[in-house]
Amino acid sequence: MTDSKSPKARAADKRRRLTTEAARILHRQGVERTTLADIARAADVPVGNVYYYFKTKDELVLAALSEHSAYLDELTAQLELLEDPRDRLKGLVEAWIEQREVAALHGCPTGTLAVELGKRSDGTLGGEAGAVMRRLLEWTGRQFRAMGAHGPDDLALTLVSAYQGMSLMANALRDPDVMTREGSRLLEWLDSVPATGAEADAAGSRKRGGTGRP
Repeated sequence: MTDSKSPKARAADKRRRLTTEAARILHRQGVERTTLADIARAADVPVGNVYYYFKTKDELVLAALSEHSAYLDELTAQLELLEDPRDRLKGLVEAWIEQREVAALHGCPTGTLAVELGKRSDGTLGGEAGAVMRRLLEWTGRQFRAMGAHGPDDLALTLVSAYQGMSLMANALRDPDVMTREGSRLLEWLDSVPATGAEADAAGSRKRGGTGRP
């Protein structure tokens, strides 16, 4: 059976497969232990063809980070469908808990890359990994801000730091239940954060039957 795709479509498909596998394998093996041949083999692309799309392994690392960023965008877009910003944050935590098996084996995809890249003497790419983290912090901060919570950026840092910590411990102990237990604590904490802004007004409106009047 012949491939009916155009050369341009086939090239785009190969690049996509390489990017997807780069994100997966770099998370599992780390940057230093991963070769271009590893990624080419997993993507079913001849290793010689890899250089047509990515000249160096660092370019593949950047592509992997873009994959993590795209996943974050997809996840937060789904969470934005929820009306209540507190529910969005709880949905984020629940998504982390769902990844407990992966976290126990390999840690947080972006966090592990950030740590490894941050140890490079030349400092290259560490900032790129940090940029993905900053996007998560910014989105999380906006949700706390929409709740009218005091110190939304500090609360965002607390939440994301807790995620990184529980991912690290789950990986170090090879125990996915760490994610479950600590994730449950985070859900309880989120329920306890006072709402003083738009979320509180919306909650009051719902209690009054949705009229919006006192």
